[in-house]
Amino acid sequence: MENRMKKSFKLFFIMLKIGLFTFGGGYAMIALLENEFVSKRRWIQADEFADMVAIAESTPGPIAINAATYIGYQQNGVLGSAAATVGVCIPSFVIIFVISLFFDAFQQIRWVAAAFKGIQIGVVVLILSAGLKMLRQMRKTICSIVCVVLTTASLVLCSLFAINFSSVFYILIGAVIGLSIYFVKRLWERRKTEVGK
Repeated sequence: MENRMKKSFKLFFIMLKIGLFTFGGGYAMIALLENEFVSKRRWIQADEFADMVAIAESTPGPIAINAATYIGYQQNGVLGSAAATVGVCIPSFVIIFVISLFFDAFQQIRWVAAAFKGIQIGVVVLILSAGLKMLRQMRKTICSIVCVVLTTASLVLCSLFAINFSSVFYILIGAVIGLSIYFVKRLWERRKTEVGK
């Protein structure tokens, strides 16, 4: 029990740190989560992390909280899940609460507006680096390459023509394609074994 409590506190402080230094929401947090739990601590394998991102994005709620809940549960059960989720939520809650008290005053300060513009650029770089890292670690098959190319092309076209298409649909379509290929492979293998008999 003592070890579980220690691990929960560790998860809490790791997620608190990530939540405190992540600007730009959950997508920007992916790079920090990957660095902390895959590269640095090796608590999660790269494949599992990619699956976790897909699950966190496609389930209801913010991706950052879903990811923290998943990692916490995977590492230390319900206790770890609660610790990680609370840890990642506290910085955002406190910062937004403080900003809401002085929001009008904040809007008038030029250097604050300039700082936020700089942060936006940093956020884009964080999201891009996380995406490229996951792309490099992805298992390269014809299906995965085709899916990446089609998804990227679709994202670019939707952005250019201002079409509102949720990223959840990309994940769901990818899941359907993956399941379809899996079942076709299973049927093919079953037929081969039946013919072999």
